[in-house]
Amino acid sequence: MTGGGSDARPSIRVVVADDQELVRGGFAMILDAQPDIDVVAEAGDGVQAIAAVREHAADVLLLDIRMPRMDGIEAAKIVCAETGCRVLMLTTFDHDDYVYDALRAGASGFLLKDVRRDDLVNAVRVVAEGESLLAPTVTRRLISEFTSRPAARPGAALDVLTTRERETLQLIARGLSNAEIAQAMVVSEHTVKTHVSNLLAKLGLRDRVQAVITAYESGLAVPGA
Repeated sequence: MTGGGSDARPSIRVVVADDQELVRGGFAMILDAQPDIDVVAEAGDGVQAIAAVREHAADVLLLDIRMPRMDGIEAAKIVCAETGCRVLMLTTFDHDDYVYDALRAGASGFLLKDVRRDDLVNAVRVVAEGESLLAPTVTRRLISEFTSRPAARPGAALDVLTTRERETLQLIARGLSNAEIAQAMVVSEHTVKTHVSNLLAKLGLRDRVQAVITAYESGLAVPGA
């Protein structure tokens, strides 16, 4: 793969992992054609994906859920725990019930396999910047998962947060962007970014997706509220 461009910013190094050669080849071709994205490797299973991420110091791993030898969930756990690579899961969704497990493993987002070309490219860029990304249908599945569980009481782990950080976490759990949180809290967007960064660090979370999960699991956010 060549990819990469003459831009001063370094290219986003991507590994594409899918056991279907035509599928991963198609995604790789689309991404590698971008001036700021470099597909450094392709993988046909979870074991190969992990090895490729380590070998090429990848920034983003585009990872299918269902693969031989080691599935995407297990691969995501290892990649997220042992590297700084961001994981973007691929799913057919209608046949996959592993959204929650993948997000708990540290995945930064989900894409459906019938994603449009522009949305695929944008998703890789968003995740590479440290943000999270979920297709609306996946978000509904995640909320449904929490709705089916008994309500929890806010856990002591959140005691490390300031009042404003807790409020920020609640708004993140509602799906608000930084700009929308800033408007709701009547503060600057820079202040919101600071709150988000602080609460992620204090709670030991990788990104906003894990923040949403923590908010619901701790009882700070309640489905339907």
